[in-house]
Amino acid sequence: MFRFRIRTMRCYITGGFVLLTFILAMICLPDNKQNNDDSLTETTVEGTTAPTSHKISGVPIIAQNELRAACETYACTMLLNYYNFSIDEFEFAQNYLITYPVAYGEDGNLYGPDMNAAFAGDVYTGWGVNAPAMAKSMNKYLETQKTDKRAQALSNVELDDICKNYIDNDIPAMVWVTTYMQEPYVKSTWIVDYVDENSKVKIGDTVSWLQNEHCMVLVGYDEDNYYFNDSVAEKVTVAKKAVAEERYSQVGKQAMVLQ
Repeated sequence: MFRFRIRTMRCYITGGFVLLTFILAMICLPDNKQNNDDSLTETTVEGTTAPTSHKISGVPIIAQNELRAACETYACTMLLNYYNFSIDEFEFAQNYLITYPVAYGEDGNLYGPDMNAAFAGDVYTGWGVNAPAMAKSMNKYLETQKTDKRAQALSNVELDDICKNYIDNDIPAMVWVTTYMQEPYVKSTWIVDYVDENSKVKIGDTVSWLQNEHCMVLVGYDEDNYYFNDSVAEKVTVAKKAVAEERYSQVGKQAMVLQ
């Protein structure tokens, strides 16, 4: 009985000593978690610091005086001239722009191209063209030149990301928005009878063209605005970010760069 009590007391004493040692060790440990968090925060802040504004100089503004339906061709020519390619809007439209007519068929229905495949109509009285067909047209020209540069269509890339990835690196971008940032609405609808490898529809589907759709060259931004070379206004157009982003989304979030 006496031996049992001694053994029990020894267990209590030993257990208490171990517990006390553990508590003291925990109190003395450095607060590594807090230090690591502080270090990570500082690194993250330093690593994500980005400019709040940037404007590209040297991108020409070409007035849209004659080819009334060809804002995309004017924007394309501005890009080409910025990179010192010697071509004007007339030569580009006549020799390189992929076009396809929009016309009424014998059944009385209106037929035309998928605008991802070709410009709908002609550059004087037609409708328009989307980024994939415009990039394909520009590359037709670039293939005749001694250059490695190629046009690239961008889809579903936010304007803010275009600024970070391209504008900050002095790469202007063609951007589809609207004239004077007016609200777009469906003006014309036709049955598709021409597609290509860029098409997202098939023969027999219907597509619509939006009134006020307009292509400009994004050349800069600041905290509140985007800056566009505008062939219709014949100057740099300043647009509030929220409005420009909404119009950009409404006409399909499409853009194009040359690099």
